[in-house]
Amino acid sequence: MKELNPEKMSQEYYDVLKELGNIGAGNATTALAQMLQCRIDMTVPQVRLLTLQEMSAVMGGEEQIMVGIYLAVEGDVTGSMMFLTKKDTAKHLVNKLMQMDTGADFSDMDISALKEIGNIITGAYLNALSMITNLSIYPSVPDLTIDMAGAILSVPAIEFGTIGDQILLIQTQFSDEVALDGFFILIPDVESYQKILNSLGIQ
Repeated sequence: MKELNPEKMSQEYYDVLKELGNIGAGNATTALAQMLQCRIDMTVPQVRLLTLQEMSAVMGGEEQIMVGIYLAVEGDVTGSMMFLTKKDTAKHLVNKLMQMDTGADFSDMDISALKEIGNIITGAYLNALSMITNLSIYPSVPDLTIDMAGAILSVPAIEFGTIGDQILLIQTQFSDEVALDGFFILIPDVESYQKILNSLGIQ
């Protein structure tokens, strides 16, 4: 089968990815607002293809401590996806959800809350992709890790290496009284890229 290189994706495909970013981020914002019971605004997502080093730089450097939600994608499309956010942003979201300051470290209850927040955000993006493509897409139970950006990003880098040396990043900024950066990474396998392109009528 012909290998797909993300670097050569058409402008039409990028337009669809941007639409996916808009719908997914909109869904996630609505779901987060309901979950946290507060108003949340969202800026238009940026969709970019970046190398690992460039992506780490966007997140504040390879040593920036991040919270990463990682899950497998199953169904008509297979692969994996991640949602990453800085540690202080994750703590802010947990405090909002708990309606109290839970301290500097993450307790088991905080981790559970973060997984639920991650479930809602990643589920919103997968629903958007499913809606656009009319493909059945299901998330697995998410794993959560707190580590340096470089270490977390090494996981998708290994998987994505079969397709190219750049990773697709959808960067979204949410805000209530403070700005909250979220980084969404979708990593379909090669066959799934072809399915997505075919379902969109893009060869």
